Amino acid sequence: MCPSGGVTSLRGVNATEGRAKVNQGSRQLSVVVCGAAPTANVGVLVRRAQERSWTVRAIPTPDALSFMDAAALESMTGNTVEVGYRSPSDVRPPRPDAAIVAPATFNTVNKAALGITDTHALGVIAEAIGRAVPVVMVPWVNAPLAARQPFRRSLAQLRDEGVRILLREDDAAALPFGLDSSDVDGFPWHLALDIAERG
Repeated sequence: MCPSGGVTSLRGVNATEGRAKVNQGSRQLSVVVCGAAPTANVGVLVRRAQERSWTVRAIPTPDALSFMDAAALESMTGNTVEVGYRSPSDVRPPRPDAAIVAPATFNTVNKAALGITDTHALGVIAEAIGRAVPVVMVPWVNAPLAARQPFRRSLAQLRDEGVRILLREDDAAALPFGLDSSDVDGFPWHLALDIAERG
């Protein structure tokens, strides 16, 4: 396995070649997205971050690819959508100044808490936590999974390591997003970015 700071592109080539240069800011934001309904709207977060002078790198889990338009994200960000670990000869992307994990599925939340890095996305999360850069996680979990003790323990463990968990209310006992289909329209992209910027 290659170092978690690197990446292979969605198609194995630099998909941004030949495109107009995207206006890039000096701050680096890693946006990790999982396979869930809000993922199709991650461009909302990308645009808002760019307006605030962030350079955005989109890092989907493998399951997220079927929920998103990777080519559109590459066009928006000017960066390759990062799916797999890089090869040793690939240039290492810049280290992030902040990371947002949204939507974060049951699987990703639990694996991140355990320090599992079996995907590039989880590797990015693990390194960001270890480097103590701001990490904001917005769980997207249905009611039966939200009730599970492993999930609750994972949230508590991630909080203990400094991860900001964004739930429906600012309360450790609050419920995650994803309990109702209307949560897609009200997904808090802007709040996640606000929290990441506050550190």
